[in-house]
Amino acid sequence: MREVRNIVVDPAEGGVRLDRWFRRRWPHLTQGQLHKLIRSGQVRIDGARAKPDTRLEGGETVRVPPLPDAPAKGDSRKAVELHPRDVAFVKGLVIYEDEEVLVLNKPSGLAVQGGTKTNSHVDRLLGAWGEGLSRPRLVHRLDRDTSGVLVLGKTPSAAAKLAGAFARRKAQKTYWALVMGNPRPTEGVLDLPLIKRGVGDREMIVPAEKGDKEADPAETEFVTISRAGPRAAWMALRPHTGRTHQLRAHMKAMGHPILGDPKYGDEASAQLSGQLKLQLHARRLTLPHPSSGMLILEAPLSPEMKAGFARFGFDEHEADPEPFGRKRR
Repeated sequence: MREVRNIVVDPAEGGVRLDRWFRRRWPHLTQGQLHKLIRSGQVRIDGARAKPDTRLEGGETVRVPPLPDAPAKGDSRKAVELHPRDVAFVKGLVIYEDEEVLVLNKPSGLAVQGGTKTNSHVDRLLGAWGEGLSRPRLVHRLDRDTSGVLVLGKTPSAAAKLAGAFARRKAQKTYWALVMGNPRPTEGVLDLPLIKRGVGDREMIVPAEKGDKEADPAETEFVTISRAGPRAAWMALRPHTGRTHQLRAHMKAMGHPILGDPKYGDEASAQLSGQLKLQLHARRLTLPHPSSGMLILEAPLSPEMKAGFARFGFDEHEADPEPFGRKRR
């Protein structure tokens, strides 16, 4: 595209980030190309400069500068087209779908979005539903090695409403985790601000020093569902905030790291874990449907979690579907 265009944002796209709005229309653009155009002021909203994460409201006019051409047929564009095997794989992850909402049971080991050296991820696989406005939109995240419920919006309006439910804490998330030892007390709320810090040769999320203004508030509700003697416990965890690695960092801070966690575990938990992968699963999610009513979504256990349950003798059918139902929120 070699000319400047001024495009009016559809009201149904209210709440969509500017960079994602571009990528839906011109999916061949790289994130680097797009951010350069926005940072240099070539992209404007109603005549004003904007940032990649600026959220559109609907009705604005976006200045679209000349864009790089899409690769011609027969070149590298083919490399990003999904193989039928990939389409079958991602369609097999669906646990709920309607005209506005798509819900996947994300496997452990599959990243939600791409990054350095990450070519296989959920965002890429969403092309199985189409491109442009037909492509489902991510509204929240799960760590690469966390399995379970992942919700997406199938229209810009639905995605904005779902994302808003998470932002306003209208979404109730219940994670299952297998941890080392027996936490005391067996239930409660851990209110412990977190911050990213360099630890050794890598970055980790750690408890912040009291009064650190750079820290992010972080709160996790917890309850013990069952115990395997003194060795391990099956916990239900409910994050009241959505910090990166929050559950993993909070359980480590309690002295009961999640089993199979190579980043937040310690020597004792690694020995107890053996060959187990991360024992953290987004089991259940309740949130308002974009149109009406409530969505109650539940993800079957992953193979990795089944291995942990088998090792410690836990039976998933013994759990209360809503373990926090009688607890304070």
